[in-house]
Amino acid sequence: MPALECVAGHGIKGDRFFDYKKDYKGQITFFSAEVFDRLCQTLRLTDRSPALVRRNVIARDVDLNALIGKRFEVQGVFFLGTEECRPCYWLDRAVASGAAQYLKGHGGLRARILSSGTLRSMAKVSGAAE
Repeated sequence: MPALECVAGHGIKGDRFFDYKKDYKGQITFFSAEVFDRLCQTLRLTDRSPALVRRNVIARDVDLNALIGKRFEVQGVFFLGTEECRPCYWLDRAVASGAAQYLKGHGGLRARILSSGTLRSMAKVSGAAE
């Protein structure tokens, strides 16, 4: 099962931004699965993965922008939402032309890790025994 080891004040072990800067605002990033679904529908994409947006955690059923400036908890790990992940120009190459423009205001959430712990994937695997 995929997991992310969150280290308070440092980031995710093995991530390119681990210990990037002292008190870095983007120690972990979150992205909305629903936003990705709408992006794909709008741009008529059928073969894209949310991994292309290069965010650490893909979340469902949460308003990420509402967490800016707030403490929140996921699976026993505490975070502080710091700011929106502003979409970059490279999204037009990685996802599709028009992706960066579409994601303005919905690019995800940057956060600081306040407590150490492990986040485990809650994704359902197709064909897995129930």
